[in-house]
Amino acid sequence: METKPFDLILERLRTIEIPEQFDLVVAVARGGLVPAALVAHRLGCDLATIWMNFRDETHRPCRECPALLRPISFPYRGKRVLIVDDRSRTGATLNAAKELLTDAALVKTLVVNGKADYSLFDEPCFKMPWQG
Repeated sequence: METKPFDLILERLRTIEIPEQFDLVVAVARGGLVPAALVAHRLGCDLATIWMNFRDETHRPCRECPALLRPISFPYRGKRVLIVDDRSRTGATLNAAKELLTDAALVKTLVVNGKADYSLFDEPCFKMPWQG
């Protein structure tokens, strides 16, 4: 599987237009941790983590639906939230995360690859450079 160069991902993160203002960037752990940290830094936002998963290490569904693995432990009510993950194939994980954060003032999504409100790429699956 092809690996996308880290420099190319960084360039896309630097140049993607994000017109909304956000209070909080929420990483979908584990895949979204690296891109979410970069996005939070760029936007000057606090960073939080939501521990969810739907797929195993080979990206095959391992559950019927995305599951929350740890309780949400950060304040989000009334905040403008950007959820960040590495990839989104079906949107199931992003949609489940959005449902959990319904008390936020605004919830948008960003992924490195796939379908979201903001996407750096929408291509066939590729390996992220931080995936060893």
